[in-house]
This record gives sequence, structure tokens and C-alpha cells, in this order.
Amino acid sequence: MTLIVDPPKTAYKIEKGHPHPLGAIPDENGVNFSIFSEHATGIELLLFDEHDDPEPIQVIQLDPDVNKTFHFWHVYVSGLQPGMHYAYRVDGSSDRSGGHRFDKNKLLIDPYAKGNNKTLWQRMNACLPGDNLTTSMRSVVIDTSEYDWEGDRPLNRPMSETIIYEMHIGGFTKSPTSSVKHPGTFAGAIEKIPYLKELGVTAVELMPVFEFDDTEILRDVDGKPLKNYWGYSTMSYFAPHTGYCVNPQIGNHVREFRDMVKALHQAGIEVILDVVFNHTDEGNHQGPVFCFKGIDNSIYYYLVAGDKQYYYDYTGCGNTFNCNHPIPEKLIVESLEYWVKELHIDGFRFDEGSVLSRGQDGVPLQYPPAIWNIELSETLADTKIIAEAWDAAGLYQIGYFPGYRWAEWNGRYRDDIRRFVKGESGIVGAVAARIAGSADLYQNHGHLPINSVNFITAHDGFTLNDLVSYNQKHNEANGEGNRDGIDENLSWNCGVEGETSDRWVEDLRDRQIKNFAAILLLSQGVPMIVMGDEVRRTQKGNNNAYCQDNELGWFDWNLVEKNSKLFRFWKLTIDFRLRHSNLHRSRYFTGSVNQRGLADISWHGCQLYSPGWNDPNARVLAFTLGGFNEEADIHVMLNMYWEELEFEIPAVAGKQWYRAIDTAQNSPLDIAEPGKETLVTSNTYFVQSRSVVVLISQ
Repeated sequence: MTLIVDPPKTAYKIEKGHPHPLGAIPDENGVNFSIFSEHATGIELLLFDEHDDPEPIQVIQLDPDVNKTFHFWHVYVSGLQPGMHYAYRVDGSSDRSGGHRFDKNKLLIDPYAKGNNKTLWQRMNACLPGDNLTTSMRSVVIDTSEYDWEGDRPLNRPMSETIIYEMHIGGFTKSPTSSVKHPGTFAGAIEKIPYLKELGVTAVELMPVFEFDDTEILRDVDGKPLKNYWGYSTMSYFAPHTGYCVNPQIGNHVREFRDMVKALHQAGIEVILDVVFNHTDEGNHQGPVFCFKGIDNSIYYYLVAGDKQYYYDYTGCGNTFNCNHPIPEKLIVESLEYWVKELHIDGFRFDEGSVLSRGQDGVPLQYPPAIWNIELSETLADTKIIAEAWDAAGLYQIGYFPGYRWAEWNGRYRDDIRRFVKGESGIVGAVAARIAGSADLYQNHGHLPINSVNFITAHDGFTLNDLVSYNQKHNEANGEGNRDGIDENLSWNCGVEGETSDRWVEDLRDRQIKNFAAILLLSQGVPMIVMGDEVRRTQKGNNNAYCQDNELGWFDWNLVEKNSKLFRFWKLTIDFRLRHSNLHRSRYFTGSVNQRGLADISWHGCQLYSPGWNDPNARVLAFTLGGFNEEADIHVMLNMYWEELEFEIPAVAGKQWYRAIDTAQNSPLDIAEPGKETLVTSNTYFVQSRSVVVLISQ
């Protein structure tokens, strides 16, 4: 039952072990290992003293008559301690046309590993058949029971009160301008929490922090090696990314991640993770074998029916994870529950979430098990779940993603608001629908405004600065001939392509950014802004910076001072939203009227109650939100025309209107601090070209 390498430093005693839970689970006497493989004929567990040991100190051959229960292979290693590194070898059929890729010489990481190390990792050797012992990844045994949370737990902030800040952990502090002690790490992010707290966001949505391969050189452009920067190709679903840790060699992955979560929670900021369960980093038939392919390829991936050596690719990334097979589905749910129970995560955003709705034949299911088991898990009952409700194979589920409480990235919101602020006419009806929470998309399915995550920009596409600075994408730095990235960005450069010293153009760009910010934060639903948009972070027109782990993709902290006036506008607009509950309702408008005769929402154009739904030339929209329970009334005027226009203002019995926001004004007049709003004495207001004005009743 035990095969010992010549000679071991330590001969660990071996016992039968238990099939559950999967992974490497330490207790006071040793470690239980368990791994699933239906089609394997043999499995070896290799133990390493250190992360970079070229040879194992012990190889344990699992006896199928002793160490196997159904298709779960397991063993208990007495005396083994956390911090030990390990890997597997799995034997079986190599009939690729039958869907099998077993290679008894290939080292594999544990799908349930809580941490891995890539010190010796060479991707190319994992792409070739045969032994890769000296260039393989190693999983590490981690004890998650020893940590002082100091009473911390997920914050459970209501979705209606949430403001999301999408950020990249590495790019947030990698720039030398960040001046943090450990740039590009979980620890570095902790040092910048005061900035996030001042801005006022209530949640950070972290681009992938599960282990991914940041070593592979995709291509070389002008002497600069380009690598996977964003991290949307997961290697390990339970392990924090090694590159974001200060001391991963000693198995400190989980502790460092917990430190960041605890610090963010202490600042009142939730942590949402962007997760990628739609595909893995093992790629297509030419990709590396380091985990699922070598453990049981036919179980974990969608394979082409006619020739199973090839992979169905619904993701655009080479393979598709077999999400609704019981075993991968179990891994997905247990991964999410682990991050919530053990690492106190508040929510998840699912990249290409529509893949999770596909059955084993690739056809969308009415009741996909993966999605519904996430929806109905008691452990995840208070966890925010957000879908990117489309995939690369054309499935588009905005408004009808399976499940009740799943929120969705509302791509319709992004497109309609971009077109409106750009100056397109005749779309005010669509714009009103987006501002009111997209009831046309969600209400008929029993959903609520909180099912809509509203955004103008995301990591994928132009930054907000570039949205108002470029008419065309400029992705030459990616080395793909500017063919990558979408072509239709619905952007407008304000008259000059790219950077300019023209003050008039720059002032207009500032105003357009403030217009986007105001509309986003005045809309029903859940707003999401992107790292650096609040200070005009630029990617110089690159709308697909997935490979730009450099100054192009990083946060330049010099911009915080340079664009401090714009930061002030964002900060006060976020505060304005949070102070007025009628801007973040959890239910749709009903037409109810308050004591001053104002409905919960009324629509206007330049003239009251004449919104111009059918006017093909309309570029203006106004609306009034009646306040209830001592809440102030709010009147909003949006003029996206290129000339000043006069807007009528409704009467408000017993109160007067005060101006809180006017994006055409220079700072600090563009937005008032609470209690310093300006009295409006007229029953009309001249709204400058391309600007937003917000009044409140007092």
C-alpha cells in the first residue's frame, strides 16, 4: 500500500482515510486526502517538504481495494503537518478519442487545494506528455481553523444600499506611485482602504483572485513580454492567487487573504469576488495538463460528441467546464460555500454566467442544477450573487437569467446611457426605463430593481476617461493588430482623439464624466464603477487590457491629486445617493402620491409631464421623485443637447427647491456639500448644454 522513495527523510504512517470532505484536511494527528476520479485505474500521492523540492520525500500509492470508496480515492497520513506540499499522479486510459487524457507521469494539483506554489512551474512542460516532476506546481496543506477573525463576519448590507467598486488587486497598488509596502498584493490593498472609505463605495468587486497563471508569456511586443494580467483563466478554485501573496512559500495564502477581508469589513466595505467557473486554464486539446484533464477529463469538460479529444468552447477560452455534471457542480457550490464560511466573502460575480445554465449537451436548461443549488444553498442565502448573463457562444440572458435573486450585469443599461450622454436622439424612453430600474427587463419575471447591476464601464472595455476621449479603440500594444476588443464602443471623444492640451475639450470631458457619474448614481438598481474612473484613469484607448500588467493597466495614484475635483464630485454624489433612499428603492415605482401631491416618479421634458417619448429629436429628460416619510423630493434635469435649454420645475407645496448638483458648474459649485445647497427662486431652470442638474426640496 505504501511505496517509499529512496530513502525518505520521514516515513509517514498511512491509514485508510475518508472519502469526505474532498481535498487535504488537517487535524491534530495528521491530514486526510481525498480526490475524485471515476475512470482512474491508479493514483499516487507525492509529499514534498518544501515548495521547491525537486524530489518527493515520500510517494504513497493508493490501493483501490483499501483507499477507494466508489470513485473517491482517499488516504490519511498520520503525523503530517500544515505547510507540507503535495501533488498527485493519476493513471488510466490515454484514449483521447474516448475523452481520456490520463498520464501516469504527470504531476497534478489538488482541485480542492487551499493554496498552491508555482516556484518550479513551467507551463510548456505541462503541455507535453510525460514526467514534469521538476517543473510542476505543488499544492500546500493549509489549516484554516487557526485565525483570529476578531468577531468578523460577512456584512450583509442590503443590495439596494450597495455601491460596487470593481478593482484589480494587482493593478490597484502595483504602480510605484502607490507607495505601499507590498505593491500588487492583498497586503498592499489594505493600505489603500482609507481611500476607498473616503470615496464612499460599499463593496469592492475583485477581479479574479483564485490561482491563475501569471507566468505564461502570451507574446512579446516591442521588447515587452505580455502575460495574463486579468486572471480570467482559473487554475484552482479554493486557492488565493500566489502572486497576490507576500509569503506564499510558507502556505500563507489564506491568512493574507483573510487579513484583507477583515480590514475591509472593519471599514464597512464588502468583498465580492469575480469568479470564473465557465472554463479553466487547461485550455483546448493543445493546452497544459495540471489538474482536471489529468484527474478525469471526461467528467470535468464538455467534449465534442463525435471526437472527444476536442472540447466544446462556449467561452472563447478553449474549453468549457461541465458545470451541471454532479461532480463539477459539487465543486462549484463547495468552493463558493468555502469562500463564504472560511474567508467571509460577501458575494460573487460569475464571469460568462450563462455557461452555468447549459446542460451536458450544451443546451440551456430550464432548471440548471448549478445555478439553482447556488440560489438555494443555505450557506449562500445572504450572499450576493451576480451573473454576467451571456457567454461567448451567443447565449444572452439579460432579464431572464435562471433563479430569483440573481442580479445581472445590465448591458442594456450601459449601452442606452452611453448613447444618451453621447448625444443620440430619440431614445429617452429607453433611458427612462434604465433610470427607473429596467422594469421592462425584470419585472415580468418577478424580479426587482436590485436584480439590475448598472454600469457605464467595466474592466472589459474603455475606462470612463477613454469613453469620452476616443472614438476608436487603440489596442496596438496588445500585439494583435488592433483586431482584439469590441469595435462598437458607443464613445465620443469630445472633438479630439486621445490626449489633448485643449482646455475646452478637457473641460467638456470632465463634464461628460460627471454626467455619467450623476446618471449612474441617480438610477434605481445597483451601481458599479471601475477602479480609477473617479480620477480619470486612462488606458490610452486600449479597450482590452487583459495582457497589460504594466503602467497601462495599473492605477496611477498621481491622478488622485491631479483630478481631486473630479474625485470630490464622485465622493459627494455617492454620499448623495446613500442619503436619499428614494434613489435606491428595493421595489419598483407604483404611482403612489405623497402629501405634497408628487408621485413617487413623474417624467418630464423641458415642459412638465411632457417627456417626449415619441419625439425622434429628443435629447432631454427630466423626472421628479416624490419623497415619503420625511424624505426630500428630488427633481432631475438631463440636457444632452449641445445648447442651453430652459426646463420647467414642478411646484412643491410647503417647500422650496435647492440646487444640489449642476455638472456644468466648476468645482466646488458642481455639487454642494450636505446643507449647503443653493436656493432656486424661479419656476424654471436654464440647464447648460450637456449637463445634469439635481434639485432637492427643503
